[in-house]
Amino acid sequence: MDKPTVSYSDERLLGTPITLTNCDREPIHIPGAIQPYGCLLCLDEYTRRIVQASANTETYLGQSAESLIGADLSQALAPDQRAKVEALFDTLGAAPQLLGVRLDPVAGRPYFKIILHRYDGVLWLEFEPVDQPEASPPDLPFLNAAMGQMLAASTVLEFCQHTVDQVRAITGFDRVAIYRFAADESGEVIAEAKRDDLAPWLGIHYPASDIPQQARAMYLKNWLRFIPDAGYAPVPLVPVRNPVTGRPPDMTYAVLRSVSPIHLEYLRNMGSAATMTISLIQNGKLWGMVTCHHLSPRLISYELRDLCQFIGKTFSALLSSKEQLDDTEYQLRITERQSELFEHVTVSGQTRFVDGLCQHFPTLQDVFDCGGAAVCFNDEITTLGATPAPEQIRELLAWLQAHVAEDVFSTTSYAALNPAGLEIRSTASGIIAASLADAPGNYLLWFRPEQVRTVTWAGQNEKPQALADGQIFLSPRQSFEAWKQLVENTSAPWRPVELEAAKEIRLRISDIRLKVFNELQARARSLTRLNAELARSNDDLDSFAYVASHDLKEPLRGIHNYSLFLLEDYADQLDEEGVHRLRTLVRLSQRMESLIESLLQLSRVGRAELELESVDLNEVLDEVRDLLQLRFEETHTQLVVRDRLPTVLGDRIRLQEVISNLFSNAMKYNDLPEKVIRMGEAAVDTFPDINRGKFYVFYVQDNGIGIDPRHQTNIFKLFKRLHTPEKYGGGTGAGLAIAKKMVEKHGGALWVDSQPGQGATFYFTIPK
Repeated sequence: MDKPTVSYSDERLLGTPITLTNCDREPIHIPGAIQPYGCLLCLDEYTRRIVQASANTETYLGQSAESLIGADLSQALAPDQRAKVEALFDTLGAAPQLLGVRLDPVAGRPYFKIILHRYDGVLWLEFEPVDQPEASPPDLPFLNAAMGQMLAASTVLEFCQHTVDQVRAITGFDRVAIYRFAADESGEVIAEAKRDDLAPWLGIHYPASDIPQQARAMYLKNWLRFIPDAGYAPVPLVPVRNPVTGRPPDMTYAVLRSVSPIHLEYLRNMGSAATMTISLIQNGKLWGMVTCHHLSPRLISYELRDLCQFIGKTFSALLSSKEQLDDTEYQLRITERQSELFEHVTVSGQTRFVDGLCQHFPTLQDVFDCGGAAVCFNDEITTLGATPAPEQIRELLAWLQAHVAEDVFSTTSYAALNPAGLEIRSTASGIIAASLADAPGNYLLWFRPEQVRTVTWAGQNEKPQALADGQIFLSPRQSFEAWKQLVENTSAPWRPVELEAAKEIRLRISDIRLKVFNELQARARSLTRLNAELARSNDDLDSFAYVASHDLKEPLRGIHNYSLFLLEDYADQLDEEGVHRLRTLVRLSQRMESLIESLLQLSRVGRAELELESVDLNEVLDEVRDLLQLRFEETHTQLVVRDRLPTVLGDRIRLQEVISNLFSNAMKYNDLPEKVIRMGEAAVDTFPDINRGKFYVFYVQDNGIGIDPRHQTNIFKLFKRLHTPEKYGGGTGAGLAIAKKMVEKHGGALWVDSQPGQGATFYFTIPK
């Protein structure tokens, strides 16, 4: 006995005209009529006498319906045939049983298939005439191959394609398609097998209203519906109401049940003259249908229809495993791409993690199916694929900040939440937004376009037919337009696995960036400690150098003076070797005094605080020129200054010493008869990496001997000389080290650009 179910129909509509306004309530389970390709006898399950018959029994059984009412089966069947039928009565339920019989009295059509079942207090005998007494046996090799293909299919779409191919091969219909229902009960054709000359239906969408709820409820009970001729005229039952119950019998499981006139008109508008539909059921719910269509009437034997129903039930049994395969493969792809993405982000680190998301495959967009993606971080927007314009994304970010509290937000219709979404529906009807906790406005975004923009109509384009009373019946084109109106501004739905992936990416990126941040913090603390220790060491070293150089100068000066006294007073009493040794002692003491003086100067630079003031470098340059004027004249050196120099904030004396040192070196390390020194402010594009809004860049250029690049770091080290003390006028090798330290005390830098024999250009920066 069937469990009570929700009723979607209105039995008060029985006998009234069915139109588009009431077809969703049509009592299709009690039409009181059958399709005319067979005939029907209804027997009371207790008396086993005929209580109703279809009005066409005389055509098939040779007796009128009226003459059969109240009689038993002996009125219609020969004793041996009657005995075969009555032997099945006690075993009948809603599931049909098939019996082949021979009715010799019926001229020209002696063979029938009787389809028997018990339902609603009635024993149902449906007679289908056939041309041969026995149907050919099932093609077992074909069936085995068909089942093998279905089992081997690795995706749902491949599974669907095998199914439509097999059903078409069995039935010979012009077109066989699979129609899958969405969450909103609308449908889409996802697989088809057809005649080559027919237009494809793949991708066609229909609104949920095309299949009313009462029809869906019946499809869950009765797996197969068959209409061999959509142009048929319904044959009524005689009488229409069961005399025992006073109402039409429930024909839910009747094979010959007449269908809604609206559905017949719909089929004719599609150009379909014969159809067969097989339910595809998953976990007690209607997942979709196999729908077959033929351009001309086509009668398929019950045995072949039963075989197709077997394929439909096999499909339904295997469907969950195929979907799980699809989900597993998609989940695996997402997991693999997530892992690769995280590697990119980890390598990119804290400051450039956006590059890790956007510059290498897989990008943020590639992790799961979407039209485009965007990374919004620190007021910068990086887009991938098809996305709204940056300004539109900024408006979206503002809306998210004002209206969304959750960490990961998703919608399939942004326009339904915010009217501004209408402007971006072509790229962003669907949105996933994952917030990054750093600051407001930092988001990872994924976009999907409006769904109707991804669907191409592949069916008929003619206008729907209008009946004489002006009522317009649905056609496939109208159904597509009706669906389109329902889903405008709406994207394909986000799958749970995609939302989980977005959450995982958000959390993983936050973890990676937090880890890198913590590492940087630890490194910064370590560097702070090292800098403090180094500062203390430098202070100690400067103090030691100052004390040592200051205290050593006095005894060293005494050694130097006593050596001179010995030479003056006792030179005539010493031999040549003794005089030579005294002169060497004088020279070495002078050399030592110069080194100590340089060390003292360096320590003074380190210990002394700068006396900052506005310094006109043109005045400093004049002072240096005056100090070195005699040297310029003796060495035939020309000083060329390009334009006027700016006024800077610095220590006037220290800047004078830097420039003086650079000029002196330019004259010293030059063996040309005519020497040239040039000074000026470097052009803005000379060093693009230096922020010219924060630093002045000056140069001192000569035409001297030049410096090999491999030695250009060593020349700034204390007491580091590239030549012997006697060459190029001697010197301690401390001048550039002192100059570099003076520049660095100002917050600038000093470096050189040179090649051997091509002169040298020294650059130094001073903060603005």
